[in-house]
Amino acid sequence: MRRAVLAPALVLVAFLWLPFAFWLIVAVAAIVSLALPGRLRITRVVWLTGLYLLWDAVAIVALAGLWVWHGFGTRIDSVASQHHHYAFARGMLRFLFAQARWTLRLEVEIADANVDRIADARPIIVVSRHAGPGDSLILVHALLNKFAREPAIVLKDTLQWDPAVDILLNRIPSKFVTPRAHRGSGAPDGRAAVGALAGALGPDGALLIFPEGANATPRRRARRIEALRAAGRDRLAARAEAMPHVMPPHPGGVLAAIEARPDAVVLVVAHTGLERLSTVGDVWRELPVDKRIVLKGWATDVAELPADRAGREAWLYDRWEQVDAWIDEHQPRVSGVAEQKRRVASAE
Repeated sequence: MRRAVLAPALVLVAFLWLPFAFWLIVAVAAIVSLALPGRLRITRVVWLTGLYLLWDAVAIVALAGLWVWHGFGTRIDSVASQHHHYAFARGMLRFLFAQARWTLRLEVEIADANVDRIADARPIIVVSRHAGPGDSLILVHALLNKFAREPAIVLKDTLQWDPAVDILLNRIPSKFVTPRAHRGSGAPDGRAAVGALAGALGPDGALLIFPEGANATPRRRARRIEALRAAGRDRLAARAEAMPHVMPPHPGGVLAAIEARPDAVVLVVAHTGLERLSTVGDVWRELPVDKRIVLKGWATDVAELPADRAGREAWLYDRWEQVDAWIDEHQPRVSGVAEQKRRVASAE
């Protein structure tokens, strides 16, 4: 249903049903955002919304062309097809990221996360915190365009409601995971699939996984800690409580990937600059975002990790404590009143 209804409908809306006046408004919004000072939230939102709609529609048409080119889908799983889809993703993400940086006034800095230096000609397992919208886009863009890697991505299944994301990521190595709260009784949790993704990585491959499972919010964090206690894991719950900037990680997918690739390098990534963008209201209040986003990485060879599962889970929590401490040192400071208002809004 997603592909038979949503994808064609989006193309029709973008190219046929929307009047020319709308696109004229989008163009005017772009010019005004560039030419005039001030926040100009509405013009920026109109520009980005229209641009993304058109970007999505162009992507769907181009992906249809790739499907035809590769034997009307008969060779869509071939190595050549995957290379073509990665090349397409590089160009599309480069354009989208450039527009987002210009409109939202973003500055991105990568500190100690040079993939070429850390793991030359070796697969990497990128284990990242998840906070604020766009961190996955930033990481995938960096892997594709800065380090020329071919990422395999583990992400929430709800992102398949974007037709372009649905079509593209189901043609390259990816795993869409259903959150535990919405998973049917007895349904697999995806660890075997994540291990298979990691096992299939080439020397220029990179598995991207977010073990927190969702953007960190105070309410989600409290629920996750309570779940650890309910499972009798009081020690891990106490460690999680001492990490205010992150949620306790789900270790299953990370450990499955590590077990599948003993030759890989694990790169744990922290970032700061998106912490106060957990909800749509947060994004609206912050527009234009005008942020400096810093990414920091810590690399470990899988061969250096403890051999047993308990030891590797403890190692993951050690790294998460390191991530939390780094965020505390580097995040932009706000007044106590402003932070309290933000936490209340996020919790609600």
